[in-house]
Amino acid sequence: MTPLSITHFTLTNALGCGKTASLEALRTGRSGLQPCDLENVDLATWIGRVSGLEDMPLEERVSDYDCRNNRLAQLALQQDDFLPAVKQAVERYGADRIGVFMGTSTSGIATTEAAYLTRINDALPAEFTPQYTHNIASSSHFIRDYLGLNGTAIAISTACSSSAKVFAAAYRYMTAGVCDAAIVGGVDSLCLTTLYGFNALDLVSAEPCRPWDGQRNGINIGEGAGFALLEKPQDGDSSPSLIGYGESSDAHHMSTPHPEGAGARHAMQQALQRAGLEIGDIDYINLHGTATRSNDASEDSAVCGLFGNLTPCSSTKGFTGHTLGAAGITESIFALLCLQDGLLPQSLQTRQQDDSLGANILLNPEQRELRHVLSNSFGFGGNNCSLIFGAAS
Repeated sequence: MTPLSITHFTLTNALGCGKTASLEALRTGRSGLQPCDLENVDLATWIGRVSGLEDMPLEERVSDYDCRNNRLAQLALQQDDFLPAVKQAVERYGADRIGVFMGTSTSGIATTEAAYLTRINDALPAEFTPQYTHNIASSSHFIRDYLGLNGTAIAISTACSSSAKVFAAAYRYMTAGVCDAAIVGGVDSLCLTTLYGFNALDLVSAEPCRPWDGQRNGINIGEGAGFALLEKPQDGDSSPSLIGYGESSDAHHMSTPHPEGAGARHAMQQALQRAGLEIGDIDYINLHGTATRSNDASEDSAVCGLFGNLTPCSSTKGFTGHTLGAAGITESIFALLCLQDGLLPQSLQTRQQDDSLGANILLNPEQRELRHVLSNSFGFGGNNCSLIFGAAS
């Protein structure tokens, strides 16, 4: 496939606002996880929370979209000079030629939860407008309106692979000539539905999560948002690139991955083929690495079956928690930061690797030149996506 330049990108999560906060944390091993203190939640678990969202309403011109999820998206857009970059792109291409591709799993469902908790005589509050908040398409429409765009706006909701698959969708739309550039991203925010839902599946850990650890016992849920601007390469462009993607759906089970990671392996193989790369060309793998018993074992089988046990790997869930629909974009931007900085981050909180798992897990950060990084995002129902990013040439 023809690479796409990633000319600007930004992210916000429990590590802080903007790229610098996340890169500093990845370098130093600082986690953003904390004991759960979310209102109306009584669970013994840890979360990755972005502080202050309760006091950050949307700008008046887009106030109809006001909810925790879109507040988080607005906060992320305001970092790293991303807004000026979009403005310049509009000047180059036109407001109707820039597509918006957003991934989310629960959108603004926290607003719906609050509406039901405060209903009177079964009547929901008059100000509750689910079409602007609860709707899965809320984030893509909000982003388009907030940025003053009027082109394609797509929402993808495939659980934890949602904001990885936006890269593939944007590539196809740009290749087809529907848009000249694309803003890809993802946002998911903390809510009762995911915290209690994953707890009902016995997947929530009462301690900071420990991917690939022999004593791992579940996930920590986090929230986050991230965005990237994709453009066709120009002469003299020194941006990192999207050079390969792979998607699969193994449909093994509603919530449990295929035990041998069949779909995950197929997604990685597709990404390598599209990128025109061999196994040995991948310098680092950012694992999906949720820290559940079955997910880590499945991904380990897929990775080792394809790459063997030499390629350095780590999961970054111990830094941010599992940001669900925002995990794909969060970890894609981590991959881009690693490419730029020559950083291989550690699998934070992993104390001793499970003896039954064979991947080359980094227990300490390393520095070396990186050319190609693969990032995995695997969701419920076997919705798998692998992305390969290349360093600036």
